[in-house]
Amino acid sequence: MNETVTSSNRFAPFLEDLAEASTAAIMPYFRQGFDVDNKLDTGFDPVTIADRDGETAMRALINSTFPDHGILGEEHGPEKLDADHVWVLDPIDGTRAFITGLPTWGTLIGLRTAGTPSLGMMVQPFIGERFAGDCRQAWYRGPQGTRTLSARRCSRLEDASIFTTTPVLFTETERAAFDRIEASARLSRYGTDCYAYCMVAAGHGDAVIESGLQAYDIVALVPIIEGAGGVVTTWTGGSPSEGGRILASGDPRLHDRLLKELSQV
Repeated sequence: MNETVTSSNRFAPFLEDLAEASTAAIMPYFRQGFDVDNKLDTGFDPVTIADRDGETAMRALINSTFPDHGILGEEHGPEKLDADHVWVLDPIDGTRAFITGLPTWGTLIGLRTAGTPSLGMMVQPFIGERFAGDCRQAWYRGPQGTRTLSARRCSRLEDASIFTTTPVLFTETERAAFDRIEASARLSRYGTDCYAYCMVAAGHGDAVIESGLQAYDIVALVPIIEGAGGVVTTWTGGSPSEGGRILASGDPRLHDRLLKELSQV
């Protein structure tokens, strides 16, 4: 299916430029030999040269094209966070998938305007998919053509398919809440990172429940979910702009149902 999809956000075409820059920097490393560093003294939080090079490429393009814009990136820190427009970057969301050769990682390119997520794209260059949104609409470009995205209607948890990257990341009390929800849901899937949010926007799943996210893990995904008709908040119904405990749902009615459970944690 091929549709003509245009956004009223004047920065939307720049998403494609950033996608091309990050792809050129990252793809030479995927499924190739490279060193994996650990950010933690205790535990394992991997980072690679592909993460660093991907963010460097996007930062260079932003700084040369929009020098008055700010940048918040996972690998290289903040620049001009008091700017009206701040790009929020995660060059490889799902580094664990990347280093094990799984194509479920993605490059997250988000824009906050006056502190609020306003534009975002998830890029998966190996598969050739791009999911994007501007809070009013969302769209897909990839092997299946170009089309608008629309979240599906699902008001009942008993009919819902839910995602989380892994329950291991939850605290004990968070895990108990997730387990209760999972026991009532029709289906749950793990190991999806940013892809889960895009599948909710595309109407293939119904909710994502995660904890411990940073701004660069979620800002790019909010305009995609919202543009497809869904909702993204914290577990207490607040703004997801700074990350934390995040709930994303395709149907606002399901979102309200899940908040009743999660807001008690």
